[in-house]
Amino acid sequence: VQLQACGGGLVQTGDSLRLSCAASGRALSEYAVGWFRQAPGKEREFVAGISSLGGNTLYADSVKGRFTISRDNAKNTVYLQMNSLKPEDTAVYYCAAHSWQTIVVVTPTTNYDYWGQGTEVTVSS
Repeated sequence: VQLQACGGGLVQTGDSLRLSCAASGRALSEYAVGWFRQAPGKEREFVAGISSLGGNTLYADSVKGRFTISRDNAKNTVYLQMNSLKPEDTAVYYCAAHSWQTIVVVTPTTNYDYWGQGTEVTVSS
């Protein structure tokens, strides 16, 4: 499966953005999907994840209550709705997928086999 993330941009504190992760090559319904981010000088970190059929979601504490992950398997796309953005949300955001135990959401980057290119999110204060 190939993944393509888009939707990043430059916004101000408190604004919203919606990232999209579109899949091609295979049905996205076969995969659990996660969003990760990497800020300059920092390690890539888990942001949110969703199981293959959408029944389970998981969020990092830093985004809980502000970000929402969802998926539309008919459109082969996973979304990350980001509200109340803060400067500390500034990072390159990546979507990733794995095809084992897809009913659960896992957080380590090493568990994800497929990665899209990043989309940059910059939140100004």
